Amino acid sequence: MKEQVEEVLETLRPMLIADGGNVELVDVDDGVVKVRLVGACSSCSSSLMTLKMGIERALKKAIPLVRCVEQVE
Repeated sequence: MKEQVEEVLETLRPMLIADGGNVELVDVDDGVVKVRLVGACSSCSSSLMTLKMGIERALKKAIPLVRCVEQVE
């Protein structure tokens, strides 16, 4: 599943990079995807919205086994 998650993240990266940020895949464990927001995304006031409404939504749509996305430091 890690490879599938990475493929979906790759489609989202251009939008994040355009805003000065990025996302790194840390781990996938039992449907929980752990990511690290970097660059401008790490300190942005909208990072939770990006995480839940952008990244999590896209992952759940593409990979039904994804239960949730968590941000780690």
